Amino acid sequence: MSTLITRLFNVKYPLIQAGMIWCSGWELASAVSNAGGLGIIGSGSMYPQVLDDHIQKCKAHTSLPFAVNLPMLYPNIEEHIHTIIKNKVPIVFTSAGNPKTYTEILKSNGITVVHVVSSVKFALKAEQAGVDAIVAEGFEAGGHNGHDETTTLCLIPMVKKMVSIPVIAAGGIANGKTMLACMALGADGVQIGSRFVTSEESSAHINFKNAVLQCKEGDTKLTLKELTPVRLIKNDFYHQVQNAYEKHATKDELKELLGRGRAKKGMFNGDLKEGELEIGQISGLLDEILPAGEIVRQIIKEFRETQKSVQKISL
Repeated sequence: MSTLITRLFNVKYPLIQAGMIWCSGWELASAVSNAGGLGIIGSGSMYPQVLDDHIQKCKAHTSLPFAVNLPMLYPNIEEHIHTIIKNKVPIVFTSAGNPKTYTEILKSNGITVVHVVSSVKFALKAEQAGVDAIVAEGFEAGGHNGHDETTTLCLIPMVKKMVSIPVIAAGGIANGKTMLACMALGADGVQIGSRFVTSEESSAHINFKNAVLQCKEGDTKLTLKELTPVRLIKNDFYHQVQNAYEKHATKDELKELLGRGRAKKGMFNGDLKEGELEIGQISGLLDEILPAGEIVRQIIKEFRETQKSVQKISL
């Protein structure tokens, strides 16, 4: 399977595992890379020394390319940049900020840079900043998202039409059929998050994994746009947020309610009531925990089977 993305990253399949906070450590990243995809370490929940440890362990468990996701909002980002360069990480995915800030220094150190966007406007800005590829993430995605609520079905062809660099689709992708659909829309590859949350190697708490598997249609909602939009499972904390909205809470009051450590409490420590449980709409389709390598294998198998069945359709 050869696309602009497989050639850019030197991987077998154009399938990227998203760098999700509290879920994407070295075990998951190395397993996905060993299976032919591109594994990503999610650095947003890591202290600099912890990231250094994860990178070194990932390198010890795979000889294949892997990446680090670097949220631009991270408070000690300069230390993360130093750690990434020191360890010669081949690929970095930046997100939640201005790609212009660190793209030049990363590329000058031989690192391939990808930036995550949620709109055509920011896709163009990322291209102008000199990134090598972009992830166009639709409204369906879990975690932090865009304000405009543009769905993947609409976003991918609009972005692909406007940029000349490779485009990776994200949001609402969990199997071979959704992967093929996104590539039919023009994507050169796909990034998958929620499906890998429910992998054996994911560092998410088992309580959170099981909560994801129990999700049905409508069990997640994009909220907290005043701070930074995030898609959450509707648990007790989510309902506290909704009650705050009904009382016309100010931005500062929402910040106080969110507090610190909510995401860790929910996704890493397994507090399903008071924790922040970030997951995508596609969670309603997930029903089992599997090894990451098996997830990759199943996705590629279904992709190929669906591709053949579509070719047989006559109009």
